Amino acid sequence: MIAPQQLVEQVLARATVAETIVIVTDASEASLRWAGNSMTTNGMSTSRSWTVISIVRDGEIARVGIVTSASVDAAEIDGVVRSAEIAARAAGPASDAMPMLTGTETDEHWDTGAEHTEIGAFEQLAQDLSMGFDRKDQLYGFAHHQLHTTWLGTSTGIRRRVVQPTGSVEINGKRGDASAWVGTSTKDFTDVAGVKLLQDLSTRLDWASNQIELPAGRYETVLPPSTVADLMICLMWSMEGRAAEEGHSALSAPGGTRIGEQLSALPLTLYSDPVAHGLEYAPFVTTGASSESMSVFDNGMDVGRVDWVRDGTVHSLSYPRAAAREFGTDVTVPGDNLILDAEGSVSLDQMVAETERGLLLTTLWYIREVDPATLLLTGLTRDGVYLVENGKVTGAVNNFRFNESPLDLLRRVTQAGATERTLPREWKDWFTRTAMPPLRVLDFHMSSVSRAH
Repeated sequence: MIAPQQLVEQVLARATVAETIVIVTDASEASLRWAGNSMTTNGMSTSRSWTVISIVRDGEIARVGIVTSASVDAAEIDGVVRSAEIAARAAGPASDAMPMLTGTETDEHWDTGAEHTEIGAFEQLAQDLSMGFDRKDQLYGFAHHQLHTTWLGTSTGIRRRVVQPTGSVEINGKRGDASAWVGTSTKDFTDVAGVKLLQDLSTRLDWASNQIELPAGRYETVLPPSTVADLMICLMWSMEGRAAEEGHSALSAPGGTRIGEQLSALPLTLYSDPVAHGLEYAPFVTTGASSESMSVFDNGMDVGRVDWVRDGTVHSLSYPRAAAREFGTDVTVPGDNLILDAEGSVSLDQMVAETERGLLLTTLWYIREVDPATLLLTGLTRDGVYLVENGKVTGAVNNFRFNESPLDLLRRVTQAGATERTLPREWKDWFTRTAMPPLRVLDFHMSSVSRAH
């Protein structure tokens, strides 16, 4: 198999258009599954994906052709390059056209090969799970570790390389008719506290020994970090500058956007940062397609921290270079991690202990957008909604359908705890790098009772 660096150089050498971008990603993945207190499958895989982006220009008009391949046969390079160039010549004008970025230095690790994971990454986790398998609860779950090594090269001299580790563990526990879920994200599994996950799972199943029926309504609700992450990811995904400027989103305001609008008196800061410890991501743009928030013309551009909400106030929206020029604002790139910090120090357990009467909502599921104008979301609770009375969890309650907007939710937060790394349950297959605090929200809207299990 041709080396990824050679693949980049051969594509650029064979291009017949003036501007070409090449992105090569080698993936190494390991997975572990268990069901009914037994390991069921484990496996490893490696793969390659590479994308050729061809750009042809006629004055200020640029046309883009994009072709992606998984081939490892060097004989197919010419065909992919020609296909991208044909697609570019046939394409309509690119609305996000900008001059390509240039580079004069090659990344220090450009010539280094791909990094690889191994099934041994799960050794400690498997030992911890084996102790859980000896108990009465039935355990089901999945652990996944990925190392994606990406090389980005352009005809204008950019040569960049990055390694992205991504890992997650999720465990479902069942005891009779009761079920509960716990999960965590990780870079390399050396910091996964499997015993603690099993303890938390057992505690939640203990709570479910008492089943309580509650009607739909609005409840004071404590949201653990995982639930907060699922809702805040939806908020960040909606923070596109163009949609807000053109009046199409919940971040629109008369004559402009909601940048500068106060959402909360609490010092809530929602941000993305490529160097956040344990949650690092590529410090430069690498994208194989343009969208309202990303542009292929920005490939190779440095990225830094973005405060989406700062001290309770809407602070930033995403703008590729072309949109930033059009609307006269700064370039802002969506991040591949998301952190909410409110300078809190209270733990989830402490927040529960301070609750007179309310719900502890541990996981959300099947989240969908209902109204983009308000960012109203709907979804279901699953595997753990608990009633808290006089500072103690007194039992598990029935599931609900909820209707909430993350924007409105931030307006109603009355308490935020200490930020910790977490795993969003709903969005874990697309977005794992999050750190969130537990939040207390007044009048969380459980719109109807759900019989889903």
